[in-house]
Amino acid sequence: MTVTDMTSPREAARAFTPRLTGYVEDPLFGKVWEEPALSKRDRSLVTVAALVALRAFEELPAHLRRGIDNGVTKQEFSELITHLAFYAGFPAAISASVRAAETLGPVGAP
Repeated sequence: MTVTDMTSPREAARAFTPRLTGYVEDPLFGKVWEEPALSKRDRSLVTVAALVALRAFEELPAHLRRGIDNGVTKQEFSELITHLAFYAGFPAAISASVRAAETLGPVGAP
C-alpha cells in the first residue's frame, strides 16, 4: 500500500512522523473531541469550516465522513461550503465542493 492509497492523511503521515500522529490521537481526538462543552456534531461543522478556509483539502474526506457519523447531513455540509464561499473565497469553496462530492456523493443522493 502506498501513502496515496490510504484514506486518512493521519495514517499516511504516521510512517514519517509517528509522534505527530500520536499527538493527533491524544490529546486531540482522545480528549479535546470528548469535551462536552461542544457536541461532536458541532465540532465536525467547525472543523470542516476551518479546513475549507485553510484550503486543507486532503484532510476534508476524513472529516466529512466523521461529520456524517456525528450527525451532520450532506445538505448541511453543502450549505456550510456555500456560506464559506463569501468568507474563505470561491476557489476554496469550489475545491471543497469537489472533495465533498467525491467523498459523500451528490447532495440529492442517499
